Amino acid sequence: MTSPKVIPGLDAIVDWVDVELGSSDWTRVTQERIDAFADATGDRQWIHTDVERARRESPWKETVAHGYLTLALAPALLSQLLVIRGSKTVINSGIEKLRLSSPVLAGSRVRLAAKIKHARSLPGGGVRVVFRLTIEVEGSSKPACTADAVFLYYP
Repeated sequence: MTSPKVIPGLDAIVDWVDVELGSSDWTRVTQERIDAFADATGDRQWIHTDVERARRESPWKETVAHGYLTLALAPALLSQLLVIRGSKTVINSGIEKLRLSSPVLAGSRVRLAAKIKHARSLPGGGVRVVFRLTIEVEGSSKPACTADAVFLYYP
């Protein structure tokens, strides 16, 4: 199991800009997880949920995870890599430069690699942090997803 790096306080985040945070543990993207995401979002496109049709008609011969499911794994995987002390409130402020580059086939394992790309102070002692997130697929040279995720940390 991955041990997270610990930033001792909000004022120390700037010291971690451009530091590789490492990679999370591998997480399996099961058909059950894909189906649950489809149920939650209403996106039941056959390429995600119809195993038999995907075997016949999909270019990958398997169902694939929704791109947004892949992205939705990032916060939980990021928590394996980093703990920022001194923050009582964290707000996910958005995504910049999202790319879904490669499919995640049902049954694949993914992990997150991350680094802090930018950090700047906010009024009231908060910090705006942009993380470069890369979701890797085991056995693939091309990432499934890259994104710059923006989080606001407040004391």
